[in-house]
Formats: sequence, C-alpha cells, structure tokens
Amino acid sequence: MLKIATRKSPLALWQAEFVKSNLESLNPGLDVELVKMTTQGDQILNSPLSKIGGKSLFIKELEVGMMEGRADIAVHSMKDVPYELPQGFEIGAILERENPFDAFVSNAFNSIGDLPIGARVGSCSLRRIVQLKALRPDLVILDLRGNVNTRLKKLDDGEYDAIILACSGLIRLGFEDRIKQHLSPETSLPAVGQGALGIEIRSNDHEISSLVKPLIHKKTLNEVSAERALNATLQGGCSVAIGAFATSNGSELKLSGMVGNVASGKILRVEELGDMNKPLDLGIITAKKLLSLGARELLNET
Repeated sequence: MLKIATRKSPLALWQAEFVKSNLESLNPGLDVELVKMTTQGDQILNSPLSKIGGKSLFIKELEVGMMEGRADIAVHSMKDVPYELPQGFEIGAILERENPFDAFVSNAFNSIGDLPIGARVGSCSLRRIVQLKALRPDLVILDLRGNVNTRLKKLDDGEYDAIILACSGLIRLGFEDRIKQHLSPETSLPAVGQGALGIEIRSNDHEISSLVKPLIHKKTLNEVSAERALNATLQGGCSVAIGAFATSNGSELKLSGMVGNVASGKILRVEELGDMNKPLDLGIITAKKLLSLGARELLNET
C-alpha cells in the first residue's frame, strides 16, 4: 500500500490521481490510496498569498502527514514548492511538463489588447501583476484567490472582466476551451516550475525513491532545476515578483529570468545559454546576472 498526501481541490486531486494511475500501471499489484488533507493555504482565502506566508502554506500539512507516517509521498505543482525544502524531505521525481504558460481568460474579450481602458483583471500573483501592468498600466488589478473552479465562477459572476490563470491547470481540469489567449513568455514569463508536477518524498527512503524514479522526465527535470536554481540564488519567495522559464534543444539549455517590483513597476529581464547537463550552473549564472543589474534592490523595495 502506497499513500499519497494531497490537497482536496479539484486540481490537486487530478494531479494525485494522475500520479496514482502512473504508479499503478508501472507496478502491477501496487495498491495506491489518496490521503486528502486541508492546508492553511486552502483555508485562508481573504488575503493575497504574498501577505500570509507564501505558497508553502499549501504543502506544510502534507509534509507533517508524511513525517507522521500517514502518507508516503506528496504530489505538488512545482510552482508551489519553495526552493528550500524542510530537512528530511526531497523531490523524488519531476514529471513531464504540461503547457507552462499563463492563460488570459475572459467571457467578453479575446486578448489583453482587446480589454477596454480600466478593465478589471483578477490575479493575486505579483509576477503576473507587474508584467501585466507593464503591458497595460491602465488596467485595474483585483485580488483573485481560490481554486481554479472558484476563480472561473467569480469571472462568470461578473466580478472581473478577465482573469489570468496557468494554462496547465485549465487543461488538466478540462477547461482548455476557456483559454482565450496563451500569453507568450515575452508577455508574461511563467513562474518557476509552472506546468510541472513534482513528487515529494522523505529523504533516505530508498524504497519509495526507487518506486517514483521511473516517473522522472529528464528534459523537464533539467529545465525546472535551472529555474529553481535561479530562484534559490535570488532567495525568492511568494512575496516577490520572480519569473523563470527554461527550454532545452539538444545539448543546450536556455534560461530566461525576470525580477520585478509592483510598487515601482520596474522589471529586469535576462537570458542565458548553458549546458543541458549543468542546469544548476545555468540557474546560478542567470541569477547572478540579474543581481549584477540590481535585482536585490528591486526585490527588497516595498
């Protein structure tokens, strides 16, 4: 029996079921059970994540469950996983990435460019907000919390003219037809690890590590590792606007990095090339380039 810790949101359950299905198909006779848990991030819905502790609020309870033996692994969206995990835990596998880009969703408009002056756009991501404001400073950005289904309902109820979500979540839940515009990385550089699923395991649990290892997608692992190394070097959390997107082509890895500040509207962007087999080096180099351009001052501004 293998137990997977998961949040109760529709997307989290889809992700856990996806991993369950893959593990069972690779290991005939393996019985996999989902252990559904509620996290702090699911409970506190009236404040932006940047003000209440960041995305780690979505995984702490799952880690406690694993520590207590109530679960063996946890499945996360990699964009929700802090660059530094608590002692005793590690990422055992990163699966093949879904569409990594941001999605423009609206019932009345087909693109950001179509929005009228002063349109209301929902997002609680500082990364999305700073890039959106750079493109359209006239827009009114309103907080948007809740799971994917809740956010779509708020749009349908007329609370917003448009909302920005991750393409991957919409696709996985069968809402791909709601995407009016896929935002290019030049328009909205994605979050670190966006679109990729990760499996968290207890450190030194060799049996579980061997079980999840076949699910590793090497290309995605290298790309996400470069993005996470950039984030770790910048020491970025949920309260700062950081974007990163890596793509690989043969032996070469390309990493784009972005740091922004919502208050000042300033944005720094860089792009670096590196060795596909040395993603951590590329992440560090790219972050240091951002730091040399003033990223630390930008991240520390309020």
